[in-house]
Amino acid sequence: MAELQPIETALDALLAEVMPLAVERVALNDAAGRVLAEPVTATLDVPPFNNSAMDGYALRAVDAGKWLLVSQRVAAGDTAQPLAAGTCARIFTGGQMPPGADCVVMQERVVEKEGEALIPDDVPAGDNVRLQGRDVRQGDLLLNAGERLEAAALGHLAGQGITDVSVRRRPRVALLSTGDEIVDPGTPLEPGQLYNSNRPMLKRLLETFGAEVVQLVSVPDDYAQTVALLNAAAADADVVVSTGGVSVGEEDHVKAALESLGQLDMWKLAIRPGKPLALGRLPRDDGSLARFVGLPGNPVSGFVGAWLFLRPLIGALLDCPSLGSLPRLTATARFATDTGPRQHYMRVALRFTAEGIEAEAFDDQNSAVLSSCIAADALAVIEPHCQVEPGSRVTCLWLVH
Repeated sequence: MAELQPIETALDALLAEVMPLAVERVALNDAAGRVLAEPVTATLDVPPFNNSAMDGYALRAVDAGKWLLVSQRVAAGDTAQPLAAGTCARIFTGGQMPPGADCVVMQERVVEKEGEALIPDDVPAGDNVRLQGRDVRQGDLLLNAGERLEAAALGHLAGQGITDVSVRRRPRVALLSTGDEIVDPGTPLEPGQLYNSNRPMLKRLLETFGAEVVQLVSVPDDYAQTVALLNAAAADADVVVSTGGVSVGEEDHVKAALESLGQLDMWKLAIRPGKPLALGRLPRDDGSLARFVGLPGNPVSGFVGAWLFLRPLIGALLDCPSLGSLPRLTATARFATDTGPRQHYMRVALRFTAEGIEAEAFDDQNSAVLSSCIAADALAVIEPHCQVEPGSRVTCLWLVH
């Protein structure tokens, strides 16, 4: 019997010689979730001028505690005039600070009467003023290459007036479901058949990792059709992902088809769930290779395998370091378990308390029980030959996209 391999061995083989995909230019409005391919340097200060943080009155701090003439009104978007000595300006949130003014007092603390304002005496210089360049200075590194463009990053770029950005092309993925017993929802079930739960689950995960799923293919238990469908998938995709079909059964043709077309490595990993894993490469007409990842057919194994293998592969193709590994948290176990020779990835819900992070495991951790993944926040990593009791400290991989 072949020795079980550690997950690190398979990850090294999966990511070996992976090169980032090509760069393309896209409109900022279409760049959500994309990965920046080049660093971006600020060309503007943000904010571009000193402005008021609230509705109130702008003045010189040395004039606090007096009745001051309200000499001008400054709304957001107005150009402020220099502030005359011994006066104040009615100002609104975001309004440009008048030259000479160095603080703002909120309107609720001011009494205004007949064009004059009584200012309280405890208004220090700099109070309620957002200084030019407080957020970003011209010439600063705004965002680095490899940054995923989520909401705040997109706003950061828009604040510079940027309209388009250089990003990595999305990895194109073909998702294959093998087996005559697997049918699509909406089809009446015959005896011995199962609905395809892996397809929508993996499609969604791949998309959240940053990939584009370009093919959804059902592969019948037929060798010739399996060869043809794998060829077609490799021609159109950077990554071919299959569920099931790579064992040694008489009706499992993916293994033989892959070996006839390209390179296949079979792995029996020392992990639970997901012991069987197939990795390979499929040649294309242009001389390049498509990566192949064969996940187990059990839905929980597919779910865990997607986080452990597909996420870092997509990250490598996008040159996105944050996708390379899941954040690790240390939590207090609120469950008991013991492991055999394989490392167990248990689905857990996390609770963040004043005393620290707690991990609560779902009762049924069987690889066919997909309900354990619905509310899972993390995978608790339990080492081989380990006994965990309530109160034990466990490492958790936080499931963030």
